[in-house]
Amino acid sequence: MRRVVAILVLAGLVMAAPAMAQDPDRKVTGIIGGGYTFALSEVRNHLGDGFNFTFGVGVKINDKITFQPEYSFNGLGEKKVTLPAGIIPPGQTPVNDVYGNMNVQWGAFNLVLGPKAEAGKARPYFVAGPGVYYRKVEATTPGVGYIPPYCDPWWGWCYPGGLVPVDKILGSASMTNFGMNFGAGVSFPMGDSASFYIEARYHYIWGSEMKDSTGKSYGKANGQFFPITGGIRF
Repeated sequence: MRRVVAILVLAGLVMAAPAMAQDPDRKVTGIIGGGYTFALSEVRNHLGDGFNFTFGVGVKINDKITFQPEYSFNGLGEKKVTLPAGIIPPGQTPVNDVYGNMNVQWGAFNLVLGPKAEAGKARPYFVAGPGVYYRKVEATTPGVGYIPPYCDPWWGWCYPGGLVPVDKILGSASMTNFGMNFGAGVSFPMGDSASFYIEARYHYIWGSEMKDSTGKSYGKANGQFFPITGGIRF
């Protein structure tokens, strides 16, 4: 499903691009894009891949350098985690399936460096900068719940009632940390309208250390992910 969302976002951006006029001499441009996000390193052991949606503004400093503040939402998919074996109290049923999912929202202050744009030619570029990253994580386990008979004309839906699968939230947490990103891309002019770009970036987040009540450390939740994004500048 997340791959389908990413593909639909990219397709929509490409179809919308011809309707957005762009002046190559403008000092300020808009950026909007979306794509697929890969979880990397230790993050991949706890969370799945997902999608991203990004928008920002480019302020041209000169013909080769642009200041580009951005905001992005990245939804990382569920990942099944195997819990360590332990002693189960008498009469209790162990929970075997626990899943983690997370969304990452970040704001970055980047510089985009590349050769001077030429009419009708693709323009490669590099992008890098620091940012602030907000992460929210939930741990869930499958369960069962009862829904009584219900009809809603605005939904156009009636349910006869019965047991349905549900997700029970075992815990949730949020954290805000500093990080950085860097990568490269290529921008393709689309006639006299907006230009289409595609890029790949590496993000690294310095995470907080987790300790229990005894002071035992369980490590730092340093984050690493790799979004591939396509979009338009207008």
